[in-house]
Amino acid sequence: MEEELKSICDRLREDIKEIGVTAKGLMRHSDFDGEQSYEGQHPEMRANIMLAYRHREDARMRVGKILQAAGDGVSILDK
Repeated sequence: MEEELKSICDRLREDIKEIGVTAKGLMRHSDFDGEQSYEGQHPEMRANIMLAYRHREDARMRVGKILQAAGDGVSILDK
């Protein structure tokens, strides 16, 4: 029996949310306590962590848009 689209999307959105917690946690990694190998290394690393986090937020929202389109097509923000 095939799993319902809503169940798959809901689970995927939760998984993506958990990835966000892990990704954002990288900001506190002990590597940032040490010396930089080159000037600007740590700011570059932090910038890429935030970019990855933001792209993850976009992916989670896009999965929500799948649910929206499969339903009545109206955003929960507009209800």
